[in-house]
Amino acid sequence: MQFLQLTEMGSAILALLVVAGMFIMFLREVYPTEVVAIGGVAVMLATGILPYQSALAVLSNPAPWTIAAMFIIMGALVRTGALDAFTSTAQKQAQVNPKVAIATLMAFVVLASAVVSNTPVVVVMIPVFVQIARTLNVPASKLLIPLSYAAILGGTLTLIGTSTNLLVDGVARAQGMTPFTIFEVTPLGIALVIYGMFYLRFVAPRLLPERDSMASMLSDRSKMKFFTEAVIPPDSNLIGREVTGVQLFKRQGVRLIDVVRGDESLRRNLKGVVLKVGDRVVLRTEMTELLSLQTNKELKRVDQVSAVETKTVEVLITPGCRMVGRTLGAMRLRRRYGVYVLAVHRRNQNIGRQLDDLVVRVGDTLLLEGSPADIQKLAADMDMVDVTQPSARAFRRSHAPIAIGALVGIVALAALGVAPILLLSVLAVAVVLITRCIDADEAFSFVEGRLLALIFSMLAIGAALDKSGAVSLIVEAVAPGLGALPPFLIIWAVYLLTSVLTELVSNNAVAVVVTPIAIGLAQAVGIDPRPLVVAVMVAASASFATPIGYQTNMMVYGPGGYRFTDFLKVGVPLNLTVGLLASLLIPLIWPL
Repeated sequence: MQFLQLTEMGSAILALLVVAGMFIMFLREVYPTEVVAIGGVAVMLATGILPYQSALAVLSNPAPWTIAAMFIIMGALVRTGALDAFTSTAQKQAQVNPKVAIATLMAFVVLASAVVSNTPVVVVMIPVFVQIARTLNVPASKLLIPLSYAAILGGTLTLIGTSTNLLVDGVARAQGMTPFTIFEVTPLGIALVIYGMFYLRFVAPRLLPERDSMASMLSDRSKMKFFTEAVIPPDSNLIGREVTGVQLFKRQGVRLIDVVRGDESLRRNLKGVVLKVGDRVVLRTEMTELLSLQTNKELKRVDQVSAVETKTVEVLITPGCRMVGRTLGAMRLRRRYGVYVLAVHRRNQNIGRQLDDLVVRVGDTLLLEGSPADIQKLAADMDMVDVTQPSARAFRRSHAPIAIGALVGIVALAALGVAPILLLSVLAVAVVLITRCIDADEAFSFVEGRLLALIFSMLAIGAALDKSGAVSLIVEAVAPGLGALPPFLIIWAVYLLTSVLTELVSNNAVAVVVTPIAIGLAQAVGIDPRPLVVAVMVAASASFATPIGYQTNMMVYGPGGYRFTDFLKVGVPLNLTVGLLASLLIPLIWPL
């Protein structure tokens, strides 16, 4: 079905307008990126810019299916404890020689990110790096940005190191290019990793901020250790008084958390709440204040075990967390788990008010208060990560060699050219599922459905740009000026365009849109497109300057207590210098 009949020029211009509108919506974040991408595909299908058969052909692209398979392999490594075995060894070393432990862990992060998705690697490593920071008595903010950057650099080492590399390869194949081999980009990646490690060791420490996370700021202000629930008795002098004006609840060492009336929590807006008989007041107190409250006649303990020792923890919302997309109020965490959300860190702000209406997003950091057992149960049910304490969730340790063998098999056989990576990945998934390295439910919980939806949608957008003539329109406008430039500047121009767009919107979305343009430019200028495609591949992965450019940056944002400008200070120099180095080396490895 097609609603418009457009000329070829009209189709190309409309396609570019749709993509421009999508990029604006990506930036404004009114809707999630995958929703914007699906909406863009719908518009292009409805207007006929994207023919139905071309959209259908997108499903045959091997890149998204390979990415999905690699997610499952990564899940098997996590569930069998293959990652935990190394991190626990490094953690013991941290007690003896923390600096050596950091160097060892960074090397592990780089190498692990070269062969598996780097997002889970960073999620596993965040608690370990937080612990090492405590051992060294330095803020975690000094270590977590380097952790993310090391994972990003490691992803440039191989074709399977990041979903972006696989995606660019998939788009290039669709354009008729020879597929990349698994280690084809490794020489370039090694040079970038060596330079990146030098930068992180000698330059970044001068630029990294000293920031406190939410948990450390709270612990610095007070030593509140207990939740106490007390009821307002009929003869209490507190009846009829506004709860926020009660001096008893303002004493040092006491914090008013909630007023529960019947089954209703009134914590959303305590100001203006007038106390009534039977109201239950939830307080967070130190031990000395708890004993004092027990003798106070204005309140009565609900029962003799209502004072529960609690702890305050920061938990990270990872891509697989079951909270994502739900409001905190709808999950009824207080009633179901006895756990309170004290604050949420998102991007550049700590959110402490109207939390019930907050929709949880990937990368959020929640500050939770509750008993250790209750928090542990909540974290297990919702698949959250406690950033303050490494927690082993490994099962089936005896199966770890099988999971590792499956991954090594993919890498080795792909390197030897025995079979395509997708075929090998599917076989490896079958192995880890049949041998029960990971159960089916666990396995598919590791597959990031939202990312796959974005990838398929953006592949369709890329096909629409090609079919509509939009790519040709851009190439014809840019090629005359680009053709007169030396090879270094041609690659630098493509790298810079990709890098700037990646810092603003999703790296996968940018890779899909820019790759056909880079290929078209190379053909128009009369040079080999491969060097330009490699430039897109590296630039779309090497995203350091903003937390929104790459998912691992978003993962460390909350736990590190960072501000947006922190990434700019550390990341912009690294972005520019890595881009210059890549632009110098690419023509030497892949001559134009």
